[in-house]
Amino acid sequence: MIKVEIVNCLKDNFSYIIHNNDEAIVIDPSESIPIDQLLEKLKLKLKYILNTHHHLDHVDGNSVLKEKYNCKIIGFEDDSKRIPGIDICLKNEEIFSEKNFKFKVYHTPGHTLGHICYHFFEEKKLFTGDTLFSLSCGRLFEGTYEDMYKSLSLIKTFDKDTLIYFGHEYTLSNSKFCINYDPDNENLKKKILEINKSIKAGIPTTPSVLKDELECNIFLKAENIETFAKLRDLKDNF
Repeated sequence: MIKVEIVNCLKDNFSYIIHNNDEAIVIDPSESIPIDQLLEKLKLKLKYILNTHHHLDHVDGNSVLKEKYNCKIIGFEDDSKRIPGIDICLKNEEIFSEKNFKFKVYHTPGHTLGHICYHFFEEKKLFTGDTLFSLSCGRLFEGTYEDMYKSLSLIKTFDKDTLIYFGHEYTLSNSKFCINYDPDNENLKKKILEINKSIKAGIPTTPSVLKDELECNIFLKAENIETFAKLRDLKDNF
């Protein structure tokens, strides 16, 4: 059974160490030092780095970690020229399986054109990078409103008890936007209380449960692309 360690990086990034037995995967190493320190503390051998997309704050630790641990870097085939040090290029909906780890790749464009999510389907854990956050979604740097809407619609089809591991600690700010435009949502009000408790206690708000996001995340609740686009524009200027 895999275990997930949350690694706080940079100002507000989340990187993740997934481990089983003595082997590990790192998802989106924003920087190498805190990840390396935890790998050593847990006495783990890093086998793979998984990148959700090419932005520097998700790949900046690739080269140092690869050099030290001689690990393989995995990314999306369409982003092979933008992921530093990439060794293994996976296709949309391809399953990667080996002794200690098994996951499926989903292409989720919007934030970037080559963005992917990693689904550890046996454990119902989805690593969404900058596609889906708790109570929000990623900015559109390369993709269209339609791209992101379709990507979010795909995520909505996963089991409701799926755990969503996202790329940034934006949750408190996101909650203020959601309650501003969905003020009568009682589930959202309860979630905001939980968020505030976590923040005050210094506890990361990742992961979130997909069921909660379906009830509270205004972007997942958008019924059409037009509504989604209006909300995304409002959030960009919030």
